[in-house]
Amino acid sequence: MTASDAHAAVEAVWRIESARLIAALARVVREVGLAEDLAQEALVAALEQWPESGVPDNPGAWLMATAKHRGIDRMRHATMAERKHEELGRELEIDRGEVQPDIDAAIDDHIGDDLLSLIFATCHPVLPTEARVALTLRMLGGLATKDIARAFLVPESTLAQRIVRAKKALAEADLPFEVPGPDELAERLSSVLEVIYLVFNEGYSATAGDDWMRPELVQDALRLGRILAELVPDEPEVHGLVALMEIQASRLRARTGPGGEPILLLDQERARWDWVLVNRGLKALDRADALGGEPGPYALQGAIAACHARARRPQDTDWPRIATLYTSLAGLTGSPIVELNRAVALAQAFGPETGLELVDELASEPSLEDYHLLPSVRGDLLAKLGRFGEARAELERAAALTRNLQERELLFERARTLAP
Repeated sequence: MTASDAHAAVEAVWRIESARLIAALARVVREVGLAEDLAQEALVAALEQWPESGVPDNPGAWLMATAKHRGIDRMRHATMAERKHEELGRELEIDRGEVQPDIDAAIDDHIGDDLLSLIFATCHPVLPTEARVALTLRMLGGLATKDIARAFLVPESTLAQRIVRAKKALAEADLPFEVPGPDELAERLSSVLEVIYLVFNEGYSATAGDDWMRPELVQDALRLGRILAELVPDEPEVHGLVALMEIQASRLRARTGPGGEPILLLDQERARWDWVLVNRGLKALDRADALGGEPGPYALQGAIAACHARARRPQDTDWPRIATLYTSLAGLTGSPIVELNRAVALAQAFGPETGLELVDELASEPSLEDYHLLPSVRGDLLAKLGRFGEARAELERAAALTRNLQERELLFERARTLAP
């Protein structure tokens, strides 16, 4: 095996096994940062040894055994608590590098709870949002620091410091590595869903940079959402978020033209949507509905996405239903951005004057002052009313506000096409 082949194999195994590995280690050492350090040391060992020895038959068990062995050595040298030392020793006995056959069974006995505990740890509210996102992508997504930094357009050194500070904050808080109890589950789960949704949104509509989308982040968010849905199958909001992401991800192929230019929803060729993902999303929404109760924000957004998915042509879209769903969502969230989306739905359902009335009310909202989609929506509605000069000015203002190059070019092009 060549060094490059071994390196590619290690990277592939790491993406698959890293979350499982870190989660299992964290259960034993009771510290997420230390668990990740041990996993990284095992990764380095694999990069050193596999080019010579070849990829083991069970690479996940090899990494786990190596990481635990490093943990025992580290605890001995640092004279860490004897109790932790004994716990590690009981879980792994090493005969000159021979992996004992019961390691996988020991891991699998706890893997569901371990992964869930790790998700709640990396998304803990004690961390700022950016740190939660970075730590989750690194520990559960298996992404390298440089890849996360590139995805979010921040310097690698900044992202690395963010991760170090996050791990330090978790260690100093001395938080239990466990699934939250019923009294705090709702709040903690909300933090987890927020992180996954932020990752997805940054992939689906990049806030800045040259790319309209970052599909790798979409896939990472989908993977995390699907894992969470398996681990907490009785939480409707989890299935609502999965439904939303599956349906929106189904449009990725149709969201750009031959030259990479953005194509908006109502202009997309729906035959290019991934109908396997659409059906998965609709099934996830059915699961959320079957669990009962009033739908939460993610289930409502999933229902809105489903309205679009069920319309094989743009003109078949049930816009009154979408407007009603946005009204419910606005009542739950109090979000001006949701109100802006409701304005779009009202315009589609009842005419541009109705939508523009709400948009004009939102113009004085401080949180939307620099939000480029407010003048973008207003420009579109003004254009439909034949007020082309005003519309062009609004679209140009929207273009100046956005930090995404592709979106800026799209907005300028729309402004140029309006009659003088």
